[in-house]
Amino acid sequence: MSPELQLDSRGRLRHLLTLEGLGAELLTEILDTAEELEHSLRGPDKKLPLLRGRTVVNLFFEPSTRTRTTFELAAKRLSADVLNLQLAASSTSKGETLFDTLKTLEAMQVDMFVVRHEASGAAHFFAQHAAPGVAILNAGDGRHAHPTQGLLDLFTIRRYKGPDIDCFRKLRVAIVGDVLHSRVARSDIHGLRALGTTDIRVVAPPTLVPAGIEQMGVSVHHDMDEGIDGVDVVILLRLQKERMLGAYLPSMSEFHRDFGLTRARARALRPDAIIMHPGPINRGVEIEGDVAYGPQSLILQQVRHGIAVRMAVMAMILGQASVRTRPRRRSTR
Repeated sequence: MSPELQLDSRGRLRHLLTLEGLGAELLTEILDTAEELEHSLRGPDKKLPLLRGRTVVNLFFEPSTRTRTTFELAAKRLSADVLNLQLAASSTSKGETLFDTLKTLEAMQVDMFVVRHEASGAAHFFAQHAAPGVAILNAGDGRHAHPTQGLLDLFTIRRYKGPDIDCFRKLRVAIVGDVLHSRVARSDIHGLRALGTTDIRVVAPPTLVPAGIEQMGVSVHHDMDEGIDGVDVVILLRLQKERMLGAYLPSMSEFHRDFGLTRARARALRPDAIIMHPGPINRGVEIEGDVAYGPQSLILQQVRHGIAVRMAVMAMILGQASVRTRPRRRSTR
């Protein structure tokens, strides 16, 4: 997907559709802005006036709880007016139906659409046809991308593994599970690679590994214990049973045995390794329940960080990026 669709002539965000093609400087600016916004909201007042008078529509063609709720909270904490629409998607909705939906809502003088759709490329379709000054933020499209989830994962890693961009270069990261159907995995890989991570491991059964994923700069492992050996970060992925039309797995119990993060595997991790999951969790499948909420797990922190990251993206896209009170971190890349 072309980066020029996302960026204006000065290299600033006009839409956020994917992390693919975004550079380390811009990603770091988003993470730094999220840090400042989170810091600003630690007091009793949970609202900032940055988007007062703006209108944000959450346009969700797929069911969602965490993503939709955190986008709504993010927009409201920036003082935007928010409209939530959950519409049924169909296999024929990418095309005229999407175009008509966009133009109808644009007539209501909307400033930003947060779009979630089952079809890969739906957010790009909106961005290509949006009126000037109307921003599109991709909240997940098919198997393609989930850029704000990728950003909040990067934010969480940086928060616990180092204060600046240099922390990413020495990391060893394992992405485990249903990589084939995961837009989160693709966004995480693009973000990690842009920030300098070279040891990224995809750990999954052969049926859940996309063909040619090695071209994204990752190594593929079909043995869980080998794949997570010595890593600093384990990112578990939900088994997306709703997208599995064929026999991808013998059974959930066999997947858990071979690729689940059990207590024994968690104990074998480095003491400072962190465990992440975009949610929702299939307990006893990707991860055992007590491991999910154990001392190395940052799953709940990811949810909290998602609000600040989404606030940062909204503020930067709508042109209100001057929210910092402290000096920016400088990339040494």
